[in-house]
Amino acid sequence: MRKKFWIVLALTIVIPGFLFTASCAKKAVKEESMASQQAENEAAMKAKEAAEKAKQEEMAKQQAMEEENLKKEAMMKQEAMDAFVNEDIHFDFDSSTLTPEAQDILKKKAQWLLNNPDKSATIGGYCDERGTTEYNLALGERRAASAKAFLVDLGVPASRLTTISYGEERPVDPGHNEAAWAKNRRCHFVID
Repeated sequence: MRKKFWIVLALTIVIPGFLFTASCAKKAVKEESMASQQAENEAAMKAKEAAEKAKQEEMAKQQAMEEENLKKEAMMKQEAMDAFVNEDIHFDFDSSTLTPEAQDILKKKAQWLLNNPDKSATIGGYCDERGTTEYNLALGERRAASAKAFLVDLGVPASRLTTISYGEERPVDPGHNEAAWAKNRRCHFVID
């Protein structure tokens, strides 16, 4: 009977104890496995977030560079346009013949017009105050026509250029001396 007692005791206490211990060990393994998998998942998420953040920073950097390039390009275009408008050509007294300096300026203007095919220009011819009004209007027209012909010879379509003569009207320098007159013998360009 003692043997039976020990067997029953073993079956009721010891075996469930072993089973309990074995089942607890599995839980610990499962919990460790889940914890390590969760840590791996968190590490992967952090790596993914870091990669995404780096990608966004790179995109922002590229966008800033593109914006800067566009600003520089716009400034260069504006400077070129300002140079086109603000740089007059000048003539000798009672002449509509282009000087070498005027030809150099017109070459730059022609290049700008060729680079900007959507733009057209008006060439205004001016004179100094000497001479009659009618004579100065005719001389201003010849000066503007001379500048236009030179630009057309350089490849600018004539349809993009118009001329007008102001004669002695609208002087750049209202003085009554040679220096003022030299400034007023000119062609001025306006972008339409």
